[in-house]
Amino acid sequence: MVRLRELALDEIKKLSSRKGVRKRAVENFLMTLTANEDSSTAYTNLSLDARLYNWNSATVNAIARGIELASKPIKEVIKNA
Repeated sequence: MVRLRELALDEIKKLSSRKGVRKRAVENFLMTLTANEDSSTAYTNLSLDARLYNWNSATVNAIARGIELASKPIKEVIKNA
C-alpha cells in the first residue's frame, strides 16, 4: 500500500485548468487527496463522487491523473517532467 503524496498547488492548478473540467471539483478533490488511505481508496471515492455530483469525463480524467501523480514519488515526477 502506497501513501499518496500531497500535490503541489501548481500541479492542481494545471489539472483544474484543463478544457471542460469543473475547476472547483478538481481543486477540492485533489487538495484533500491525502485524506485517502491509498490510491485504491481515492479511486473508489472518485467513482462515488463522480456519480453523486454528475461530473463529466474531463473532470473525472483530471482527478484520476492527479491521483496517478500523487501515487508516484516526487523524484519520478520531476524526472518525467
